[in-house]
Amino acid sequence: MRFDIVTIFPNILTSYLEEGILARAVKKKIVKINFHNLRDYTNNKHRTTDDKPFGGGPGMVMMVEPIYKAVEAIKARRAVSHKGRNGQKTKIILLSPRGKKFDQKMAKKFSKLDQLILICGRYEGIDERVKKNIADEVVSIGDYVLSGGELPAMIIIEAVARLMPGVLGNKESLMFESHNLRSINKDSQFLDFPQYTRPQNFKTKEGKIWKTPKVLISGHHAEIEKWREKQCHKHNNT
Repeated sequence: MRFDIVTIFPNILTSYLEEGILARAVKKKIVKINFHNLRDYTNNKHRTTDDKPFGGGPGMVMMVEPIYKAVEAIKARRAVSHKGRNGQKTKIILLSPRGKKFDQKMAKKFSKLDQLILICGRYEGIDERVKKNIADEVVSIGDYVLSGGELPAMIIIEAVARLMPGVLGNKESLMFESHNLRSINKDSQFLDFPQYTRPQNFKTKEGKIWKTPKVLISGHHAEIEKWREKQCHKHNNT
């Protein structure tokens, strides 16, 4: 799967790709992640990507033309590199607080694609014609304000990539993660159950003992599963 990020800061997140799960996925050639500098698609010496909003108002608005040219160039390169292969599934995502909330269900849907093009906004906003005519979907990662779409893009990339075969070392890890857990009695998603590891009992400097639940060290697997199921319901109903 290929991820293409359109941004005015192409180097802002490259260090993140040098460590962890995404680094391994890139090394294994399961995913390919490319940053595209929006300024390379401008038509003046100042490489301008924004302008004042029509009708007045504060801030600057990102222009439609550079974004259009960037997306068209990405699609053209993809078509050339996959010449003769039909049915390539691509989605163009505009990252915006006005978009649909990103969740695990959406991540699973995106993981079935061959390519995801992510448009990162900056400044006061993006020309509405990008949303209407270029993007397939508008996506938000939450109800708060960020300076741009680069962090949301990386969040989406990691959430999607880790669902792809071969990215995680242990396939069972996905089955027991938050939002992938399924109730025995209900077909609904759950947050993960509490986890404990050594030491069994931890003593603080004040002398307090923080204990591990006895059931987890009982060796009784059926009881452990019941406890975990109960904890899932408890945490998801609070």
